[in-house]
Amino acid sequence: MTTKDRVLTLLTACKGAYLSGEELAQSLKLSRAAVWKAVSALKEMGLPIKTQPGRGYCLEAGADFLTRGGIESRLEPGSNWSVQVLGEVTSTNALLRQQAGAGAPDGTVLIAGSQSQGRGRLGRSFYSPADTGVYLSVLLRRDWGPLEARRLTTMAALAACRAVQQVSGKKAGIKWVNDVFLEGKKVCGILTEAAFSLEDGKLEYAVVGAGFNAHCPPGGFPEELASVAGPVFDSPQEEGRNRLAAAFLNAFAGVLAAPQTYPQAYKENCLVLGKTVLAGTRRAKVLDLDEDCGLLVQYEDGTRETLTAGEISVKL
Repeated sequence: MTTKDRVLTLLTACKGAYLSGEELAQSLKLSRAAVWKAVSALKEMGLPIKTQPGRGYCLEAGADFLTRGGIESRLEPGSNWSVQVLGEVTSTNALLRQQAGAGAPDGTVLIAGSQSQGRGRLGRSFYSPADTGVYLSVLLRRDWGPLEARRLTTMAALAACRAVQQVSGKKAGIKWVNDVFLEGKKVCGILTEAAFSLEDGKLEYAVVGAGFNAHCPPGGFPEELASVAGPVFDSPQEEGRNRLAAAFLNAFAGVLAAPQTYPQAYKENCLVLGKTVLAGTRRAKVLDLDEDCGLLVQYEDGTRETLTAGEISVKL
């Protein structure tokens, strides 16, 4: 456990109360300078720590902040996730791809409180404000071919749907292929990126990114998103983001462990079955999902097609 984590553990245990630098230093057998440096680093990560001369440091009670300890303590026993938590990053997917190229192991998880260059599908930007969302990426190394790897997006969408339902207590659903909706608003998007071997076509690694709107940002969502985006939580939640991150990682581990059962579960949570959608520029009715979560549609001229990628538009 790092010095920063040790200091945070004590502040969390005494949440809402002040601990002096001397108390922290003696309890942890550290210098006052080391305590100050650790607290400064925690503040840079966005943790709400108040400093008052003569009293010391206080972690605000009731605040919702992301911490590795708060997430790991909620993971299922035997979990193989290795969690890193940062403050603001450019993009969790981009940083984790760099780590993957440097040899980071399967199960590495990077979680950030905000992103300055968050990305969604088709090169779009992903709105990632500070202190209100959970932006995470998971590194997977599997002996899979392209077809198996393609399923990761829908696997992650199912896990995200289950996580949202667990922490919100409300019914969520999936808009094919990768968006999670709650009460008619998008609360999560998935972006999967992968590298394959040119020699055998097998997966070298995949980075699965999930961005959650945990809370409504101060002042609301930007005008261009206000009619589409929504939060997982209706009101402030103490450690709500830690609970949401852990719920996703637990659910994703469960889906990965039982890949044969996930298509039916995805289908049961899919919001577009039976609806008329726009697939590109063509209107079509959604008839079914196949065993790989491909979308079977019938166009107005009677022709049918199974969509395996791309984007559809539908009013939910």
